[in-house]
Amino acid sequence: MGAGPAGIYAADNLLKAETSCEVDLFERLPAPFGLVRYGVAPDHPRIKGIVNALHNVLDKPGVRLFGNVEFGADIKLEDLRSFYDAVIFSTGADADRALEIPGIELPGSYGAADFVSWYDGHPDVSREWPLEAESVAVIGAGNVALDVARILAKTADELLYTEIPYNVYQGLAASKVREVHVFGRRGPAQAKFTPLELRELDHSPNVEVIVDPEDIEFDDGSVAELRSNRQAEMVTKTLQEWAIREPGDRPNRLYLHFLHAPDEVLGGDRVTGLRTERMELDGTGNVRGTGRYREWQVGQVYRAVGYLSAHLPEIPFDHRNGTIPHERGRVLDMDGQQLRGVYTTGWIKRGPVGLIGHTKGDALETITSLLEDRQGLVPAEEPDPDAVEQFLLAKGCEYTTWDGWRQLDGHERELGAARGRERIKVVERAEMVRVSQTLRP
Repeated sequence: MGAGPAGIYAADNLLKAETSCEVDLFERLPAPFGLVRYGVAPDHPRIKGIVNALHNVLDKPGVRLFGNVEFGADIKLEDLRSFYDAVIFSTGADADRALEIPGIELPGSYGAADFVSWYDGHPDVSREWPLEAESVAVIGAGNVALDVARILAKTADELLYTEIPYNVYQGLAASKVREVHVFGRRGPAQAKFTPLELRELDHSPNVEVIVDPEDIEFDDGSVAELRSNRQAEMVTKTLQEWAIREPGDRPNRLYLHFLHAPDEVLGGDRVTGLRTERMELDGTGNVRGTGRYREWQVGQVYRAVGYLSAHLPEIPFDHRNGTIPHERGRVLDMDGQQLRGVYTTGWIKRGPVGLIGHTKGDALETITSLLEDRQGLVPAEEPDPDAVEQFLLAKGCEYTTWDGWRQLDGHERELGAARGRERIKVVERAEMVRVSQTLRP
């Protein structure tokens, strides 16, 4: 269940090990590729190039795609067990982790995942996004925070070459945002940015990136981290260079703040500001509060403090960590016993950490466990491939297929070519399904 990178890598590993097996991928959305299509910023085409490798897997004999099928509603675990010897859950994480501070629920306070879904054209979110504040805050010190800040700070025309839908272009063109503040509670050595993502902030001709020299602090723990972590060293070097340079005259400003912990979102009927507490390093690379506070006048707040997976019906779930309990990919019930023939991989298995490439090793571990268990798997009652299709049709499920994706892919490319762009995404779910099913008998 899940046709993002995690599910597709699992299928690939299984097919390489067992060439005679057949794999069906079920996806809640009408289109495949999950995070790559709906979680990667549109101005990162190099990351979206991963789609080419995923395409190669879905092109293989023995792989089928059933899109627009929701687990728990269109098909349940008992149904899957009747059609398949084993089931792998790879549904990812697309909700925002909570941030427990006063005022976080005020109008004008948003989760980063919702904003990412909007600018990536996710079919299940609103087509409009209010960008009415001139100054906004982004809470978080990871790549998602950078993506959100960059999209907020850039002009709409800078993103016109990408695949953003027309409604997103219109929303960004009407944006009043001129100043973006990104807040990390720890020091620069502890930031979770990747070097390339960070440097990309400074490539825009319209965005001036500013770092306060007072925020560039290190303790013994920070120095040890930099000596052992090449990526952290490269990030810190870039931040130090930005801290000592004179600001230029690019019209929009993007400030990176460190050692500022969010304390309260301010406002009455809506967000009017953010209060942060100044932190200090404690010698180990961790931080403690100083009791000194500062208020920032911002009209919107975006929290980018992590993603969270959703609890799937009938499947055991660790609500604290937002993951499925497992042992090397084998799903465990709440008593710690293996759930027969049920496995997991990807972010719902390990949590929303690591880059897309890390998912490959994760999938390999799960498939290795499945293959070790194969002699003990209970064979499917209805292994005929046509049985699944007949079941979905009888349920009235308007499922999409791999051929349907090819039709949608071609349609989006035609929309883009008419405007001198590589692609323009179709956003509406019903339209995605209609285009995908155009040639179905």
